[in-house]
Amino acid sequence: MRVPAILVAMAAAFISLPAWGATPCAVGAYRLPDGEVIDIGATDGADLRWRRFDGASGGLHQAADGHWTSLFGWTDRPDGKIVDLSRCAAGDILFDGRPGRRIAFDVTETTFSGKGVSLAGRLVLPKGKGRVPIVVLVHGAEFSSARDMYALQRLLPAEGVGVFVYDKRGTGQSGGKYSQDFQLLADDAAAAMGEARRLAGGRAGRVGCQGGSQGGWVVPLATLRAPADFAIVSFGLAVSVIDEDQQEIALEMKLKGHGPEEIAKALEVGQAAEAVAESGFTSGFAAFDAVRAKYRDQPWYKDVHGNFTHMLLPRNEAELRDLGKVLNWGTPWRYDPMPTLSAVRTPELWILGSDDLEAPSAETSQRIAGLIAAGRPFTLAMFPGAEHGMTEYEIDSRGERVSTRFAPGYFAMMRDFARTGTLAAAYGQAAITRAPASAPAVR
Repeated sequence: MRVPAILVAMAAAFISLPAWGATPCAVGAYRLPDGEVIDIGATDGADLRWRRFDGASGGLHQAADGHWTSLFGWTDRPDGKIVDLSRCAAGDILFDGRPGRRIAFDVTETTFSGKGVSLAGRLVLPKGKGRVPIVVLVHGAEFSSARDMYALQRLLPAEGVGVFVYDKRGTGQSGGKYSQDFQLLADDAAAAMGEARRLAGGRAGRVGCQGGSQGGWVVPLATLRAPADFAIVSFGLAVSVIDEDQQEIALEMKLKGHGPEEIAKALEVGQAAEAVAESGFTSGFAAFDAVRAKYRDQPWYKDVHGNFTHMLLPRNEAELRDLGKVLNWGTPWRYDPMPTLSAVRTPELWILGSDDLEAPSAETSQRIAGLIAAGRPFTLAMFPGAEHGMTEYEIDSRGERVSTRFAPGYFAMMRDFARTGTLAAAYGQAAITRAPASAPAVR
């Protein structure tokens, strides 16, 4: 399950993704007799996905006769679990032979002002009157509605942590034009934190934000613009968009068995593609044509991928110019997040996967570890064997990765950091580098 960190929306600009016309009644979090929580969530297609808080997950495919088949992870193999959603309208399901009852939350729908646009949001709190921590979910690069698609809006409240989820500008029910302008999106995220505090009123305890992938560039900026008690970055980057593409090219070439000489040539190809993208697809075509002609017949050329270079490689100048008209999203190709991260005083948890291909984690983890060593309020968690999306995976018959589950401890780690700003001793196999205990939060 590979989800690009910056240009996931590029493909969506050329294909029409199916979506739910109306939220199916099965979507929700359910508590089983032993207290275990199963979340049933929507997908971009016509199916559903279940998630457990320990990270286990499976697809749910509905057959023509109305019965649902549970599939292992993101594979197409049945996992043997019996799932009956026929009584979801009454709030009941049957999961793996056990009854589940939908968990009721205190839900408030809202619209609020972002930077010049109206944004659609939703506050989801555990039932009750007490104060609870609240996590504001910051969108990634995808076009889909976060209010429709984000399972954390149910998984975390089922664990006693409130969530504020909102549709990124240009997606779902939010106004404005889709954007990848990190500064603009940070203004929106700061406004979302303010709206979460306003709606929660006396129930608002610690309030912070969480962002995955592209959201990892936005979250630290947002915490400099609005009071935040904590921040969580999942599979994000402490390097620029251009650096991301270069690092992905190098990593993928290395994994395919290519040596330093071939990797250097592949990076040369990437630099030419990146120059075209950085120009807004208005220049650099001659240099790009020249480097492609120079290396196109080399046996390693087919393995050049990167985060977005591969999408430019087969296109001629006219096609690239047309592409630029579609991808006019304000992407800050050279944005360096380190000055922002160095200025941050809000405690931040960075959760990375050692096997991430879309947002290679080696350089980012070194930079976050350096900030920790310098006494900055960061905590770093590295999950071995996890890729983008914080999922573990297997290799299929075509040699491609297929996700099997979320890394054990991933959801619990975010819950605990939201609650207290600290972590327990262990979360699955994660290697944790901890921030100094004295690191302050800014209110």
